[in-house]
Amino acid sequence: MTHTLIPTNRKALQINIDTNFYGSFAEIGGGQETARHFFLSGGASGTIAKSISAYDKGFSDALYNQGNVGRYVSEGRLKKMLHAEFKDLTDVLENKKDQLLFAFGNTVEILNYSKTNYSHGWMGMRFQLHPDSEPNEVIMHVKLLENDGLLQQRTLGTLGVNLIYACKYYHQYPNTFLQSLVDNLSMDRFRITMMRMSGPDLDYVDNKLLAVQLVKNGMTRSIMFDKNGDVQQPSDMLYKKNVLAFRGSFRPITYITKDILNSSMELFKKDEDFSRENTLSFCELTLNNLLKEGEVDDHDFLERIHMLNSIGQNVMVSEIREYYKLVDFFSQFKIKKLRIVMGIPALESVLDESYYQHLRGGILEAMAKLFPQNLKLYIYPTMQQGTDEIQTSKNITTNPKIKELYAFLQQNKYILDLNSSMTAQLHVKSREVLRMIQEGNPDWETYVPMSVAQMIKKKSLFGLA
Repeated sequence: MTHTLIPTNRKALQINIDTNFYGSFAEIGGGQETARHFFLSGGASGTIAKSISAYDKGFSDALYNQGNVGRYVSEGRLKKMLHAEFKDLTDVLENKKDQLLFAFGNTVEILNYSKTNYSHGWMGMRFQLHPDSEPNEVIMHVKLLENDGLLQQRTLGTLGVNLIYACKYYHQYPNTFLQSLVDNLSMDRFRITMMRMSGPDLDYVDNKLLAVQLVKNGMTRSIMFDKNGDVQQPSDMLYKKNVLAFRGSFRPITYITKDILNSSMELFKKDEDFSRENTLSFCELTLNNLLKEGEVDDHDFLERIHMLNSIGQNVMVSEIREYYKLVDFFSQFKIKKLRIVMGIPALESVLDESYYQHLRGGILEAMAKLFPQNLKLYIYPTMQQGTDEIQTSKNITTNPKIKELYAFLQQNKYILDLNSSMTAQLHVKSREVLRMIQEGNPDWETYVPMSVAQMIKKKSLFGLA
């Protein structure tokens, strides 16, 4: 479906006049910004059954949390708001059987007077697309970027109208749905860091693909999936955690992949204050690792997520190319300890000053950003091409210009080597295993875990003949 830009007041007026959408607006923390658009556009009596702002925490708990305390700006609170408001609609409006009932809600923390807080919130819709039917649900998390609370409120109002309009008119077209959310807005004002769709009319939507479209469309920098493959909000997973991150293509997962993950966690456990309960490990795919001939290969993407989940891994998909930018991304979540795993080729790229010519401070600026005090690089060894020599961080060749800088990082244990238990397979790269699969060479199974091999054969993945 072709997406056409429609002004915000026109969207609100069209919902008011041309549809049988009828429901309630519950907005906490950001004011009545979304409802205000519908009131001002005209014909609001055809859409608004109730508008409420439970701004006081006590009222919010009493209305939506059965008097209990809990997090106010959270997915859980938003869901309780949507369920409570929708139940009120169905209980009170029994004579509105011909109307499509909806409950719109948001719970948001906008920028405080001192500008010291993290501005973000949850927004969602619970809505019918057929009279007297079971409702659908759309939930998303929003990070607000503007440095002014009033501007953030205006962004929330426009975004809320866009969401309601998309639920009515674009529910059959997920990518158009996403694109329409930024109508009359710019991406320097907010990010959508998580979205889920569910319900009888939205069961066809694959939330994994929806998530990667957010990254692809530049609506967020990263998306995270838990070990079950469910889309999660990055801050919920990462906040104040110890984090172990391993970037790769994972095409396919090999025994070496598992050895890297196992040896990394074993080294991490040697930290004196290590806590397994507060430690998250995940595999990261950059968007360029998902591209095939300029487009995201949806099937390939889903299967790689599935395979990583099958070996017990959380997964992150991002558009972040440079490692120092990846570290900066993590810093916003107040990570306690950050460990990034990489091989020798990646380490050599990190130390290549030609990658940092766009920075005023060149490689010195990049290294300062890459190595905060809570970070260490874990380096997995490799077999030097054409020889039996094993390469580690200690015997690689570095540019003489950064020799002293590199020595400083090693001496202060910012860079640590991992021990491999699979030296016999170090000479085999994942791209060579992929070529074996595509050429029908049965030796590929020697290098791939049995569960992964069975999945590849069952689904004919990676071009398996």
